[in-house]
Amino acid sequence: MKKLKHEAELLKEAIRVGSRYFEARGAGKFEATDHVDTKVRAIYLLLVKDKVIQPLARQDESTQNMRHKLAIWISKNLPADHPLLQ
Repeated sequence: MKKLKHEAELLKEAIRVGSRYFEARGAGKFEATDHVDTKVRAIYLLLVKDKVIQPLARQDESTQNMRHKLAIWISKNLPADHPLLQ
């Protein structure tokens, strides 16, 4: 997969927005001590379940690919003039 420009920052934003979505959906609440990979997996699975994003192929389901998928998701949902998209 091609790495996105500012992918690490996009992932942070995806986790922030995804966490709010996760809590608003009533799926639970993340603690400050929760590992990033746990958050990534939970947010990814919820977005797939809600059909917001297309799931990865079964053999491609890895934390790294889920991180990339969330970065793509948030990049498509940010305003065009957002600094992370420049």
